[in-house]
Amino acid sequence: MPYLSFNPTTNQLIQTYASWDVPRLAHALEKTHDAQQSWARTTFAQRSAVLRNVAIHLLTHRDRYAVLITQEMGKPLHEARAEVEKCASVCDYYAQHAEAFLSVVPVASDAGKSYVEHDPLGTVLAIMPWNFPFFQVFRAAAPALMAGNALVLKHAANVPQCALALEAIFREGGLPEGLFTTLMIEAEQVADVIASPYVHAVTFTGSEAVGRKVAACAGQNLKKCVLELGGSDPFIVLHDADLELAVKMATASRFLNCGQSCIAAKRIIVVPQIADEFLHLFKIKVASLKLGDPMIESTQIGPMARLDLREGLHRQITDSISQGAVAVTGCQPVARAGFFYPPSILDGVTSLTRAYHEELFGPVAIVIRAADEQDALRIANDTHFGLGSSIWSQDVSRAEQLATQIQAGCTFINGMVKSDPRLPFGGVKASGYGRELSKLGIHEFVNAKTVWIR
Repeated sequence: MPYLSFNPTTNQLIQTYASWDVPRLAHALEKTHDAQQSWARTTFAQRSAVLRNVAIHLLTHRDRYAVLITQEMGKPLHEARAEVEKCASVCDYYAQHAEAFLSVVPVASDAGKSYVEHDPLGTVLAIMPWNFPFFQVFRAAAPALMAGNALVLKHAANVPQCALALEAIFREGGLPEGLFTTLMIEAEQVADVIASPYVHAVTFTGSEAVGRKVAACAGQNLKKCVLELGGSDPFIVLHDADLELAVKMATASRFLNCGQSCIAAKRIIVVPQIADEFLHLFKIKVASLKLGDPMIESTQIGPMARLDLREGLHRQITDSISQGAVAVTGCQPVARAGFFYPPSILDGVTSLTRAYHEELFGPVAIVIRAADEQDALRIANDTHFGLGSSIWSQDVSRAEQLATQIQAGCTFINGMVKSDPRLPFGGVKASGYGRELSKLGIHEFVNAKTVWIR
Protein backbone atom coordinates (compact mmCIF):
# COMPACT_ATOMS: atom_id res chain seq x y z
CA MET A 1 0.00 0.00 0.00
CA PRO A 2 1.54 3.37 -0.98
CA TYR A 3 2.15 6.36 1.27
CA LEU A 4 -0.27 9.18 0.41
CA SER A 5 0.54 12.78 1.24
CA PHE A 6 -2.60 14.95 1.40
CA ASN A 7 -2.90 18.67 2.05
CA PRO A 8 -5.39 18.87 4.96
CA THR A 9 -6.26 22.46 4.05
CA THR A 10 -7.59 21.48 0.62
CA ASN A 11 -7.90 17.68 0.86
CA GLN A 12 -5.85 17.43 -2.31
CA LEU A 13 -3.30 14.70 -2.96
CA ILE A 14 0.24 16.09 -3.02
CA GLN A 15 2.40 13.04 -3.63
CA THR A 16 2.39 9.25 -3.60
CA TYR A 17 5.28 7.07 -2.45
CA ALA A 18 5.67 3.32 -2.86
CA SER A 19 6.21 1.22 0.25
CA TRP A 20 9.39 -0.84 0.51
CA ASP A 21 9.49 -4.55 -0.12
CA VAL A 22 11.15 -7.01 2.28
CA PRO A 23 14.57 -7.20 0.53
CA ARG A 24 14.93 -3.41 0.51
CA LEU A 25 14.07 -3.20 4.22
CA ALA A 26 16.54 -5.95 5.10
CA HIS A 27 19.30 -4.22 3.12
CA ALA A 28 18.59 -0.87 4.81
CA LEU A 29 18.77 -2.37 8.31
CA GLU A 30 22.04 -4.12 7.57
CA LYS A 31 23.49 -0.93 6.10
CA THR A 32 22.45 1.03 9.20
CA HIS A 33 24.04 -1.57 11.45
CA ASP A 34 27.35 -1.29 9.56
CA ALA A 35 27.22 2.51 9.74
CA GLN A 36 26.61 2.41 13.49
CA GLN A 37 29.63 0.20 14.09
CA SER A 38 31.85 2.90 12.62
CA TRP A 39 29.95 5.78 14.24
CA ALA A 40 30.39 4.23 17.71
CA ARG A 41 34.14 4.66 17.33
CA THR A 42 33.93 8.40 16.61
CA THR A 43 34.68 11.00 19.26
CA PHE A 44 32.12 13.25 20.90
CA ALA A 45 33.78 16.18 19.14
CA GLN A 46 33.16 14.56 15.75
CA ARG A 47 29.53 13.79 16.55
CA SER A 48 29.01 17.25 17.98
CA ALA A 49 30.31 18.89 14.80
CA VAL A 50 27.75 16.99 12.74
CA LEU A 51 24.84 17.95 14.99
CA ARG A 52 25.88 21.59 14.96
CA ASN A 53 25.96 21.46 11.16
CA VAL A 54 22.46 19.99 11.18
CA ALA A 55 21.27 22.83 13.43
CA ILE A 56 22.78 25.43 11.10
CA HIS A 57 21.17 23.76 8.09
CA LEU A 58 17.77 23.77 9.80
CA LEU A 59 17.95 27.47 10.60
CA THR A 60 19.26 28.36 7.15
CA HIS A 61 16.38 26.54 5.47
CA ARG A 62 13.79 27.11 8.18
CA ASP A 63 11.12 28.63 5.96
CA ARG A 64 11.32 25.86 3.37
CA TYR A 65 10.84 23.16 6.00
CA ALA A 66 8.07 25.12 7.70
CA VAL A 67 6.12 25.24 4.43
CA LEU A 68 6.58 21.49 4.04
CA ILE A 69 5.22 20.84 7.54
CA THR A 70 2.25 23.16 7.03
CA GLN A 71 1.30 21.74 3.66
CA GLU A 72 1.49 18.14 4.84
CA MET A 73 -0.17 18.25 8.28
CA GLY A 74 -1.84 21.66 8.53
CA LYS A 75 0.10 23.39 11.32
CA PRO A 76 -0.07 27.23 11.04
CA LEU A 77 3.06 28.48 9.30
CA HIS A 78 4.37 30.50 12.25
CA GLU A 79 4.06 27.43 14.49
CA ALA A 80 5.88 25.32 11.88
CA ARG A 81 8.78 27.78 11.83
CA ALA A 82 8.99 27.58 15.62
CA GLU A 83 9.06 23.79 15.39
CA VAL A 84 12.04 23.87 13.02
CA GLU A 85 13.85 26.29 15.33
CA LYS A 86 13.21 23.97 18.29
CA CYS A 87 14.78 21.10 16.33
CA ALA A 88 17.93 23.18 15.90
CA SER A 89 17.97 23.96 19.63
CA VAL A 90 17.80 20.29 20.66
CA CYS A 91 20.70 19.53 18.30
CA ASP A 92 22.76 22.32 19.84
CA TYR A 93 21.86 21.20 23.36
CA TYR A 94 23.11 17.66 22.95
CA ALA A 95 26.08 18.74 20.86
CA GLN A 96 27.13 20.83 23.87
CA HIS A 97 26.24 18.50 26.76
CA ALA A 98 26.33 14.88 25.57
CA GLU A 99 29.97 14.28 26.42
CA ALA A 100 29.47 15.43 30.01
CA PHE A 101 26.23 13.44 30.34
CA LEU A 102 28.00 10.27 29.22
CA SER A 103 31.35 10.78 30.91
CA VAL A 104 32.95 7.97 32.90
CA VAL A 105 31.74 7.93 36.51
CA PRO A 106 34.33 6.73 39.08
CA VAL A 107 32.80 4.59 41.83
CA ALA A 108 34.56 3.58 45.05
CA SER A 109 34.40 -0.18 45.63
CA ASP A 110 36.61 -3.09 46.69
CA ALA A 111 38.48 -2.78 43.37
CA GLY A 112 41.73 -1.01 42.79
CA LYS A 113 39.73 1.00 40.30
CA SER A 114 36.08 0.83 39.27
CA TYR A 115 33.88 3.02 37.16
CA VAL A 116 30.77 3.14 34.97
CA GLU A 117 31.09 3.92 31.29
CA HIS A 118 28.24 4.51 28.84
CA ASP A 119 28.34 2.55 25.59
CA PRO A 120 25.85 2.89 22.72
CA LEU A 121 23.26 0.14 22.36
CA GLY A 122 23.33 0.05 18.55
CA THR A 123 20.39 0.93 16.30
CA VAL A 124 17.27 2.58 17.73
CA LEU A 125 13.93 2.24 15.93
CA ALA A 126 11.93 5.47 16.27
CA ILE A 127 8.19 5.15 15.59
CA MET A 128 6.95 8.71 15.42
CA PRO A 129 3.63 10.62 15.07
CA TRP A 130 2.48 13.27 12.63
CA ASN A 131 1.54 16.11 15.00
CA PHE A 132 5.07 17.47 15.41
CA PRO A 133 6.59 15.74 12.39
CA PHE A 134 10.05 17.27 12.78
CA PHE A 135 10.55 17.86 16.52
CA GLN A 136 9.30 14.48 17.73
CA VAL A 137 11.99 12.88 15.57
CA PHE A 138 14.75 15.29 16.54
CA ARG A 139 14.17 14.94 20.27
CA ALA A 140 14.74 11.19 19.85
CA ALA A 141 17.49 11.38 17.23
CA ALA A 142 19.77 14.04 18.72
CA PRO A 143 20.57 12.20 22.00
CA ALA A 144 20.62 8.78 20.33
CA LEU A 145 23.12 9.87 17.69
CA MET A 146 25.31 11.75 20.16
CA ALA A 147 25.47 8.59 22.28
CA GLY A 148 26.90 6.70 19.30
CA ASN A 149 23.72 4.96 18.18
CA ALA A 150 22.13 4.83 14.75
CA LEU A 151 18.45 5.57 14.16
CA VAL A 152 15.88 4.15 11.78
CA LEU A 153 12.61 6.04 11.48
CA LYS A 154 9.13 4.69 10.90
CA HIS A 155 7.16 7.89 10.55
CA ALA A 156 3.40 8.37 10.45
CA ALA A 157 1.85 7.39 7.13
CA ASN A 158 0.40 10.85 6.43
CA VAL A 159 3.73 12.75 6.59
CA PRO A 160 6.00 10.92 4.11
CA GLN A 161 7.46 14.12 2.70
CA CYS A 162 8.58 15.21 6.16
CA ALA A 163 9.99 11.74 6.81
CA LEU A 164 12.15 11.80 3.69
CA ALA A 165 13.19 15.40 4.32
CA LEU A 166 14.48 14.44 7.78
CA GLU A 167 16.84 11.84 6.33
CA ALA A 168 18.09 14.37 3.78
CA ILE A 169 18.65 16.99 6.51
CA PHE A 170 20.95 14.70 8.48
CA ARG A 171 22.87 13.78 5.34
CA GLU A 172 23.26 17.49 4.49
CA GLY A 173 24.67 18.04 7.97
CA GLY A 174 27.36 15.46 7.39
CA LEU A 175 25.95 12.36 9.07
CA PRO A 176 27.44 9.24 7.47
CA GLU A 177 25.19 7.49 4.96
CA GLY A 178 22.91 4.91 6.54
CA LEU A 179 23.23 6.21 10.08
CA PHE A 180 19.78 7.85 9.95
CA THR A 181 17.39 6.02 7.64
CA THR A 182 13.72 6.62 6.93
CA LEU A 183 11.96 3.29 6.48
CA MET A 184 9.07 3.56 4.02
CA ILE A 185 7.28 0.51 5.39
CA GLU A 186 3.80 -0.60 6.36
CA ALA A 187 2.64 -0.75 9.97
CA GLU A 188 2.48 -4.52 9.64
CA GLN A 189 6.24 -4.63 9.06
CA VAL A 190 7.14 -2.90 12.31
CA ALA A 191 7.15 -6.12 14.32
CA ASP A 192 9.73 -7.59 11.96
CA VAL A 193 11.92 -4.52 12.38
CA ILE A 194 11.74 -4.74 16.17
CA ALA A 195 12.66 -8.42 15.97
CA SER A 196 15.62 -7.78 13.65
CA PRO A 197 19.05 -8.56 15.13
CA TYR A 198 20.16 -5.22 13.67
CA VAL A 199 17.75 -3.25 15.92
CA HIS A 200 18.51 -2.94 19.62
CA ALA A 201 15.95 -0.54 21.11
CA VAL A 202 12.66 1.19 20.34
CA THR A 203 11.27 4.64 21.06
CA PHE A 204 7.61 5.25 20.35
CA THR A 205 5.37 8.33 20.52
CA GLY A 206 1.71 7.84 19.72
CA SER A 207 -1.54 6.39 20.95
CA GLU A 208 -1.96 4.20 23.99
CA ALA A 209 -3.40 1.35 21.91
CA VAL A 210 -0.48 1.19 19.50
CA GLY A 211 1.98 1.77 22.34
CA ARG A 212 0.77 -1.39 24.05
CA LYS A 213 1.45 -3.39 20.88
CA VAL A 214 4.92 -1.88 20.45
CA ALA A 215 5.77 -2.55 24.10
CA ALA A 216 4.58 -6.15 23.83
CA CYS A 217 6.65 -6.74 20.72
CA ALA A 218 9.73 -5.09 22.24
CA GLY A 219 9.30 -7.15 25.40
CA GLN A 220 8.95 -10.39 23.46
CA ASN A 221 12.25 -9.61 21.75
CA LEU A 222 13.94 -8.26 24.91
CA LYS A 223 14.53 -4.84 23.37
CA LYS A 224 14.72 -1.65 25.48
CA CYS A 225 11.65 0.51 24.91
CA VAL A 226 10.63 4.10 25.72
CA LEU A 227 6.97 5.06 25.32
CA GLU A 228 5.38 8.52 25.22
CA LEU A 229 1.68 7.90 24.80
CA GLY A 230 -1.51 9.90 25.16
CA GLY A 231 -2.32 12.56 27.68
CA SER A 232 -5.33 14.29 29.18
CA ASP A 233 -3.53 16.99 31.11
CA PRO A 234 -5.35 18.75 33.96
CA PHE A 235 -5.17 22.56 34.05
CA ILE A 236 -6.23 23.43 37.60
CA VAL A 237 -7.37 27.02 38.21
CA LEU A 238 -7.61 27.85 41.92
CA HIS A 239 -9.51 30.70 43.57
CA ASP A 240 -6.47 32.99 43.83
CA ALA A 241 -5.20 32.51 40.28
CA ASP A 242 -4.32 35.43 38.02
CA LEU A 243 -7.33 34.86 35.79
CA GLU A 244 -6.13 36.92 32.84
CA LEU A 245 -2.88 34.95 32.74
CA ALA A 246 -4.67 31.64 33.27
CA VAL A 247 -7.13 32.33 30.45
CA LYS A 248 -4.36 33.44 28.11
CA MET A 249 -2.28 30.33 28.76
CA ALA A 250 -5.25 27.96 28.73
CA THR A 251 -6.04 29.22 25.24
CA ALA A 252 -2.43 28.94 24.09
CA SER A 253 -1.99 25.47 25.55
CA ARG A 254 -5.27 23.98 24.39
CA PHE A 255 -5.31 25.33 20.85
CA LEU A 256 -1.65 25.16 19.84
CA ASN A 257 -1.33 22.96 16.74
CA CYS A 258 -5.13 22.91 16.43
CA GLY A 259 -5.27 21.16 19.79
CA GLN A 260 -3.35 18.18 18.43
CA SER A 261 -0.78 17.90 21.19
CA CYS A 262 -0.27 15.26 23.88
CA ILE A 263 0.53 17.92 26.47
CA ALA A 264 -2.29 20.35 25.68
CA ALA A 265 -4.46 21.59 28.55
CA LYS A 266 -7.21 19.08 27.82
CA ARG A 267 -9.12 19.21 31.12
CA ILE A 268 -9.59 22.68 32.57
CA ILE A 269 -10.61 22.18 36.19
CA VAL A 270 -12.01 25.24 37.98
CA VAL A 271 -13.13 25.84 41.57
CA PRO A 272 -16.51 27.50 42.30
CA GLN A 273 -15.19 30.92 43.35
CA ILE A 274 -13.85 31.75 39.88
CA ALA A 275 -15.63 29.27 37.58
CA ASP A 276 -18.13 31.63 35.94
CA GLU A 277 -15.70 34.50 35.52
CA PHE A 278 -13.04 32.20 34.08
CA LEU A 279 -15.50 30.71 31.60
CA HIS A 280 -16.72 34.16 30.54
CA LEU A 281 -13.18 35.37 29.82
CA PHE A 282 -12.19 32.06 28.25
CA LYS A 283 -15.13 32.11 25.83
CA ILE A 284 -14.20 35.61 24.65
CA LYS A 285 -10.59 34.58 24.09
CA VAL A 286 -11.39 31.32 22.29
CA ALA A 287 -14.06 32.87 20.09
CA SER A 288 -11.53 35.47 18.90
CA LEU A 289 -9.10 32.86 17.53
CA LYS A 290 -8.75 33.15 13.77
CA LEU A 291 -9.41 29.95 11.85
CA GLY A 292 -8.27 29.66 8.26
CA ASP A 293 -5.58 28.83 5.74
CA PRO A 294 -2.46 27.91 7.78
CA MET A 295 -0.24 29.43 5.10
CA ILE A 296 -1.59 32.89 6.04
CA GLU A 297 0.48 34.47 8.81
CA SER A 298 -2.48 35.69 10.86
CA THR A 299 -4.12 32.26 11.07
CA GLN A 300 -4.16 30.78 14.56
CA ILE A 301 -6.20 27.62 13.93
CA GLY A 302 -5.53 25.54 10.85
CA PRO A 303 -7.18 22.29 9.78
CA MET A 304 -6.97 19.02 11.64
CA ALA A 305 -4.47 16.65 10.08
CA ARG A 306 -6.94 14.06 8.72
CA LEU A 307 -10.65 13.74 8.01
CA ASP A 308 -11.03 10.64 10.19
CA LEU A 309 -9.55 12.54 13.13
CA ARG A 310 -12.10 15.32 12.75
CA GLU A 311 -14.97 12.86 12.47
CA GLY A 312 -13.83 10.96 15.55
CA LEU A 313 -13.51 14.18 17.56
CA HIS A 314 -17.00 15.30 16.60
CA ARG A 315 -18.49 11.97 17.69
CA GLN A 316 -16.87 12.46 21.10
CA ILE A 317 -18.38 15.95 21.29
CA THR A 318 -21.91 15.00 20.21
CA ASP A 319 -21.92 12.02 22.59
CA SER A 320 -20.79 14.26 25.46
CA ILE A 321 -23.49 16.84 24.73
CA SER A 322 -26.14 14.11 24.67
CA GLN A 323 -24.80 13.03 28.09
CA GLY A 324 -25.21 16.49 29.64
CA ALA A 325 -22.26 18.64 28.57
CA VAL A 326 -22.98 22.14 27.25
CA ALA A 327 -21.57 23.60 24.03
CA VAL A 328 -20.32 27.08 24.95
CA THR A 329 -18.85 27.91 21.56
CA GLY A 330 -18.04 25.99 18.38
CA CYS A 331 -18.62 22.22 18.54
CA GLN A 332 -19.69 21.90 14.88
CA PRO A 333 -17.45 21.08 11.87
CA VAL A 334 -16.72 24.00 9.57
CA ALA A 335 -18.46 23.83 6.18
CA ARG A 336 -15.49 24.42 3.87
CA ALA A 337 -12.85 22.43 2.02
CA GLY A 338 -10.30 20.76 4.24
CA PHE A 339 -10.49 19.21 7.69
CA PHE A 340 -11.45 22.23 9.77
CA TYR A 341 -13.01 22.18 13.22
CA PRO A 342 -13.60 25.45 15.10
CA PRO A 343 -12.01 26.27 18.45
CA SER A 344 -14.63 24.99 20.87
CA ILE A 345 -15.52 24.83 24.57
CA LEU A 346 -17.59 22.23 26.42
CA ASP A 347 -18.84 23.20 29.89
CA GLY A 348 -20.64 21.00 32.36
CA VAL A 349 -18.41 18.01 31.72
CA THR A 350 -18.83 15.39 34.44
CA SER A 351 -17.87 11.76 34.98
CA LEU A 352 -21.08 10.84 33.14
CA THR A 353 -19.80 12.28 29.87
CA ARG A 354 -17.49 10.71 27.31
CA ALA A 355 -15.24 13.78 27.20
CA TYR A 356 -14.40 13.34 30.89
CA HIS A 357 -12.78 9.94 30.32
CA GLU A 358 -11.24 10.17 26.85
CA GLU A 359 -8.45 12.21 25.33
CA LEU A 360 -9.82 14.81 22.90
CA PHE A 361 -7.14 15.27 20.24
CA GLY A 362 -8.32 18.45 18.58
CA PRO A 363 -9.41 22.05 19.20
CA VAL A 364 -11.95 21.43 21.96
CA ALA A 365 -11.44 22.54 25.57
CA ILE A 366 -13.50 20.90 28.29
CA VAL A 367 -14.32 22.70 31.53
CA ILE A 368 -14.89 20.62 34.66
CA ARG A 369 -16.28 22.35 37.76
CA ALA A 370 -14.79 21.04 40.99
CA ALA A 371 -16.45 21.37 44.39
CA ASP A 372 -13.28 22.70 46.01
CA GLU A 373 -9.50 22.49 45.90
CA GLN A 374 -9.30 18.88 47.07
CA ASP A 375 -11.97 17.86 44.60
CA ALA A 376 -9.92 19.54 41.84
CA LEU A 377 -6.97 17.33 42.77
CA ARG A 378 -9.19 14.26 42.80
CA ILE A 379 -10.47 15.08 39.31
CA ALA A 380 -6.95 15.77 38.08
CA ASN A 381 -5.91 12.24 39.07
CA ASP A 382 -9.18 10.61 37.95
CA THR A 383 -7.72 9.50 34.61
CA HIS A 384 -5.62 6.61 33.43
CA PHE A 385 -3.26 9.11 31.75
CA GLY A 386 -0.42 10.93 33.51
CA LEU A 387 1.67 13.01 31.14
CA GLY A 388 1.61 16.70 32.10
CA SER A 389 -0.33 18.96 34.46
CA SER A 390 -0.46 22.57 35.60
CA ILE A 391 -1.68 24.53 38.62
CA TRP A 392 -2.65 28.21 38.56
CA SER A 393 -2.42 30.07 41.88
CA GLN A 394 -0.68 33.14 43.23
CA ASP A 395 0.19 31.16 46.37
CA VAL A 396 3.20 29.40 44.87
CA SER A 397 4.16 27.59 48.07
CA ARG A 398 0.68 26.10 48.32
CA ALA A 399 0.76 25.16 44.63
CA GLU A 400 4.08 23.35 45.15
CA GLN A 401 2.51 21.30 47.95
CA LEU A 402 -0.40 20.40 45.70
CA ALA A 403 1.94 19.50 42.84
CA THR A 404 3.34 16.58 44.83
CA GLN A 405 -0.15 15.03 44.85
CA ILE A 406 -0.64 15.06 41.09
CA GLN A 407 0.11 11.81 39.25
CA ALA A 408 1.94 13.03 36.17
CA GLY A 409 5.37 13.20 34.58
CA CYS A 410 5.51 16.96 35.14
CA THR A 411 3.63 19.75 36.86
CA PHE A 412 3.99 23.36 35.78
CA ILE A 413 2.96 26.08 38.22
CA ASN A 414 1.63 29.24 36.55
CA GLY A 415 3.09 28.06 33.26
CA MET A 416 2.04 26.14 30.17
CA VAL A 417 3.29 22.55 29.95
CA LYS A 418 6.02 22.25 27.31
CA SER A 419 9.03 20.13 26.47
CA ASP A 420 12.45 21.63 27.14
CA PRO A 421 15.75 19.91 26.23
CA ARG A 422 17.06 20.71 29.74
CA LEU A 423 14.22 18.89 31.52
CA PRO A 424 13.15 15.23 31.40
CA PHE A 425 9.95 14.58 29.47
CA GLY A 426 7.62 11.59 29.81
CA GLY A 427 4.64 10.22 31.67
CA VAL A 428 3.29 7.71 34.14
CA LYS A 429 0.30 5.34 34.09
CA ALA A 430 -1.08 4.92 30.54
CA SER A 431 0.97 7.85 29.28
CA GLY A 432 3.98 5.55 29.02
CA TYR A 433 7.36 5.06 30.63
CA GLY A 434 10.94 6.14 30.19
CA ARG A 435 12.13 9.69 29.62
CA GLU A 436 13.17 11.82 26.70
CA LEU A 437 15.37 14.93 26.74
CA SER A 438 17.78 16.12 29.44
CA LYS A 439 20.47 13.86 30.87
CA LEU A 440 17.89 11.17 31.57
CA GLY A 441 16.87 11.03 27.92
CA ILE A 442 20.33 10.29 26.58
CA HIS A 443 20.83 7.62 29.26
CA GLU A 444 17.82 5.62 28.02
CA PHE A 445 19.72 4.19 25.05
CA VAL A 446 23.16 3.44 26.42
CA ASN A 447 24.64 0.49 28.26
CA ALA A 448 25.76 1.65 31.70
CA LYS A 449 28.69 -0.74 31.90
CA THR A 450 30.56 -1.39 35.12
CA VAL A 451 34.36 -1.82 34.77
CA TRP A 452 36.14 -3.34 37.79
CA ILE A 453 39.95 -3.57 37.98
CA ARG A 454 41.88 -5.50 40.65
